[in-house]
Amino acid sequence: MTEADRQEQILELVHQRGFVSIDALAEHFAVTPQTVRRDVNRLCARSLLRRYHGGAGLPSSVENATYQSRQVLHLNEKRRIAAAVVQAVPDRASLFINSGTTMEQVARALLKHRSLRIITNNLHVAHILAENEGFEVLVAGGQVSRRERGLIGDATKEFIGQFKTDLCILGVGGIDEDGTLLDFDFREVRVSQAMAANARQLFVAADHSKFGRAAMARLGVLTEADIFFTDRPPPARIRALLKREQTELRLARD
Repeated sequence: MTEADRQEQILELVHQRGFVSIDALAEHFAVTPQTVRRDVNRLCARSLLRRYHGGAGLPSSVENATYQSRQVLHLNEKRRIAAAVVQAVPDRASLFINSGTTMEQVARALLKHRSLRIITNNLHVAHILAENEGFEVLVAGGQVSRRERGLIGDATKEFIGQFKTDLCILGVGGIDEDGTLLDFDFREVRVSQAMAANARQLFVAADHSKFGRAAMARLGVLTEADIFFTDRPPPARIRALLKREQTELRLARD
């Protein structure tokens, strides 16, 4: 097992359990505690874990990992999810796209489409989509979030409210066990909520690491989505919720 694979699995174990001791991780991976401490320290340096006495736990619910870290974390899963999302997007459609690294992959996967009109508060997404000369890309005004490179605030929300699109594609910071959609910045959440409210159809896209992940700002409920795209089967409680509320689940397989 490579160091990168081990660190990926450490992240998954901590997300599943909330806290894992250094000794338990060393035993699980059959490596020394020193090796685990080095892995944990590197993950903490990227704001993906928080170091506690004797082990590692989930990062803060009030601050997300750095954007640069999230751009490479679960990258293959995000690419698969993006490929599944764009299969459901027709040519000549209008759509909202919000902030987040998964949305970057969605934007790249959309480049082969034709005649799309996209409204976004995500500067990364706008830059990517501008490569297609057949697209019309509108960027919301407002305050630039230094951490996310997204537009936020009342001006952004008011701009979004001028439109009614065919689709809204949302990324999220976390999904609580009861299906609540979460994110870290309430100002970004308000923009995402405005996008969802002004679209005829809502897609939510999130990789498996978002299940059970804590964040303090409530965006909405997963069952408000028409289709939920992810890379692994959700926890049983969420699967039951999706089935009961008839929200379609699409898994992006290898």
